[in-house]
Amino acid sequence: MNVDMVQELSGQVFKIILLVSGPALLVSLLVGLIVSLFQAVTQIQEFTLTFVPKIIAVFVSIFLLFPWYARLLTHFTTDLMEKMPSYIR
Repeated sequence: MNVDMVQELSGQVFKIILLVSGPALLVSLLVGLIVSLFQAVTQIQEFTLTFVPKIIAVFVSIFLLFPWYARLLTHFTTDLMEKMPSYIR
């Protein structure tokens, strides 16, 4: 395994990490922004009001995107296993 293979593999890993974590982080960001605006308008400063909607929204987004996550990770793992002999050489 040479440096080019390591760079290619690590690039693919970081791309997969961003694709899997990105949607949930984006949903959390948007819900947090909406809740913050709601708190600023109504002047309600409840501590749990910021976390509960975010947790629910992230769980729903993960649940809805799970088939895509599974296909993405399965494809990556299959490619990794197929290329394993060339990595070992």
